[in-house]
Amino acid sequence: QVQLVESGGGLVQAGDSLRLSCTDSGRTFTGYAMAWFRQAPGKDRELVSAMSAAKTTYYAESVKGRFSISRDTAKNALYLQMNSLKPEETAVYYCAGRLSGLRIRADDYDYWGQGTQVTVSS
Repeated sequence: QVQLVESGGGLVQAGDSLRLSCTDSGRTFTGYAMAWFRQAPGKDRELVSAMSAAKTTYYAESVKGRFSISRDTAKNALYLQMNSLKPEETAVYYCAGRLSGLRIRADDYDYWGQGTQVTVSS
């Protein structure tokens, strides 16, 4: 089965960059839409970026121009490059996957990682 694991989170200062990674040790991402969600304390989980199996991408309006989602098929990995990070983007970031097409709602995704903490200081 799909087993997703995130890594790359940490403590950074506002304006810094960070790259998150998501890997599936059990199988490839072929045929899956993949996404990055984030959830801050007391807030709902929100979609940050997503990529369909056909490499169509989606970005939340708040991160357009600063974040970039990518997939490395050979390494069976999904990445989220985050530039110019803001304190309000402090959250646990989750990797998620689903069969077939890209969706923007968290409950449309079937597979989830455990999350990686990103903390952005002022």
